[in-house]
Amino acid sequence: MRRAVALAARGLGSTSPNPVVGCVVLDASGRIAGEGWHRRAGGPHAEVHALAGAGEAARGGTAVVTLEPCDHTGRTGPCSRALIDAGIARVVYAVADPTPDARGGADTLAAAGIDVEGGLLEEEAAEVNAAWLTSVRLGRPYVRWKYAATLDGRTAAADGTSRWITSSPARADVHRLRAEADAVLVGSGTARADDPHLAVRGVPGAVQPLRVVADTEATAVKPGARVLDGAAPTLIAVADDLPETATAHLGGRAEVLPLPRAAGGRGLDVAALLAALHARGVRSVLLEGGATLAGAFVAARAVDRVTAYLAPALLGAGPAALAEAGITTVAGALRLTVAGVERIGPDLRIDAVPLPAPPVPPAGSAPAASAPEPKES
Repeated sequence: MRRAVALAARGLGSTSPNPVVGCVVLDASGRIAGEGWHRRAGGPHAEVHALAGAGEAARGGTAVVTLEPCDHTGRTGPCSRALIDAGIARVVYAVADPTPDARGGADTLAAAGIDVEGGLLEEEAAEVNAAWLTSVRLGRPYVRWKYAATLDGRTAAADGTSRWITSSPARADVHRLRAEADAVLVGSGTARADDPHLAVRGVPGAVQPLRVVADTEATAVKPGARVLDGAAPTLIAVADDLPETATAHLGGRAEVLPLPRAAGGRGLDVAALLAALHARGVRSVLLEGGATLAGAFVAARAVDRVTAYLAPALLGAGPAALAEAGITTVAGALRLTVAGVERIGPDLRIDAVPLPAPPVPPAGSAPAASAPEPKES
């Protein structure tokens, strides 16, 4: 199964809006006979690739797959039927398929007399498929907030310079994150200060993500901006109360997406932005900046993972990584659990995910009784 998970990861960035899936087929004696992964949306599924590699050796064998085999006909046929036709005797999968139209493959396989087992290495398989699973369960894209900072949390110096806080290896790692994402998102502050390109470089075969700029007033992306160069598709999100002439300077070189303003009128409504991206087939978003936009996403509790690149440097002044996020007390802090720490060149990469929110007690329920004060002796 760990091999199947590793295979599934090869599809990151190229299968959306479908999941990434890996499959290993063992022959009747338990030896690997075929391997496969879902390579692109609309193409053969992982099981089909693995069965093709195994050929007749699949008969009487075992299929180990990261996601419950699908049971519906879309652009490809149901994997449950392919496994039955190949003579597979046993299927082991990690994660149950949560989609109404595709789930049920396990039941179909079992009804055909195949031994079926689910839940093996479920957490590991779910981690590699976190973007797709989040989009299915929450109806919005999975959001990874990435930032680079010094050890004292500064993303730029007091004079505004920020190139380069982190090392070349760390920046190369960011391009790998872009290659895995469906969309890369920045705000107007970053667009003005950095004129970012946001396309993937140095990753062979990468599918370019959608470049998205949240430019509420339509003033940050200027004619000649690097995101308008045609290297990747670009979407400029603006307030829906602007006149049509406000985006005329873009010259049709980017799609314009009008959205409602956030409550209070500052910035765009985060939920509306994510819903619009989801409707376009975006299942994962790499949020690259800046502090104000990140603060809006944190305030909306719309960050699913934080990836911080920390450079062994100190500035003492300059902008912080995160701006106003609706948190006013330590008790209200968004708590995270560290999912990984890795050294990349001289820098540290820290990955963390938000802890689940505590359950809300039913309305009218009595507060939990506190422990009695100890009596004085």
